[in-house]
Amino acid sequence: MYRAIARNKRNTVFIILIFFAIIGGLAYLANYVYGNGGYTILIVVLVIAAFYAWIQYFSASGQAVAMSGAVEIQKSDNPRLWRVVENLSIATGTPMPKVYIVNDPAPNAFATGRDPQHAIVAATTGLLDIMDDSELEGVMAHELGHVRNYDIRVSMIVFGLVVAIGFIADIFLRMAFFGGFGGGRDNNRGGGGGGNPIILIIGLAAMIVAPLVASLVQLAVSRQREYLADATGAFTTRHPDALASALNKLAEYGRPMKKQNSSMSHLWIADPLKPGIVSRLFSTHPPIPERIERLQKIGGSF
Repeated sequence: MYRAIARNKRNTVFIILIFFAIIGGLAYLANYVYGNGGYTILIVVLVIAAFYAWIQYFSASGQAVAMSGAVEIQKSDNPRLWRVVENLSIATGTPMPKVYIVNDPAPNAFATGRDPQHAIVAATTGLLDIMDDSELEGVMAHELGHVRNYDIRVSMIVFGLVVAIGFIADIFLRMAFFGGFGGGRDNNRGGGGGGNPIILIIGLAAMIVAPLVASLVQLAVSRQREYLADATGAFTTRHPDALASALNKLAEYGRPMKKQNSSMSHLWIADPLKPGIVSRLFSTHPPIPERIERLQKIGGSF
């Protein structure tokens, strides 16, 4: 497990490089098609993307709390939840995170923050209503697993870069469709992107495909981190059956969140969006039966 955590930290660098390669590729295409020589567009886009990712790194946790409608609590507000989180923090040597409750009948929970020293864990009222103490401990151990594995940092950076790629691609597509196809380099110069319809078609296709590729990378990252957080939670409590039981309840009693937001769906322990064929295909979470099966295998190894 410790090797997996170290791999998560290394993967953060690789993921950032992949996303910046996508952003750089989009910027280079735009520079080639619309630019009039030089690399002004490429440089400006990369600087803006890096600045946006930096802002997202520090502000994403506040955005997640605001979008979910979570309210911070103290021990006196909900001693049961507070004690569970506190005991797990002491047992794992993790700094005590801020604890929030979301007033929503849909059972769910999430963790966010840029590192263990600035972490937030939240649970919905629906989750607290249906989970017994051992199941609640399993769920919160899963969320603290995200904190300890630095999944919350990766998730925020990936989310920020996915948004940046979509925003950049959208701008370039609008430039293409509303600004004309030949508004870049001099059409009379051979090799100019603005005078080459093949280059234009390739560029437009890349601008359409890039956000989809970025989203698929985000989904793959999110699913693997859910499996790892399940395993971390199971090893923390030494009671994988409790987390498996909690996941089974999430599947049985799960419902869409009142405040749905696809941009933070990867943060929750269960998918908070409405089910459907397309949503299952592009789900940020692996199927719950597969997660339960893996937990049962972990339980057999104890």
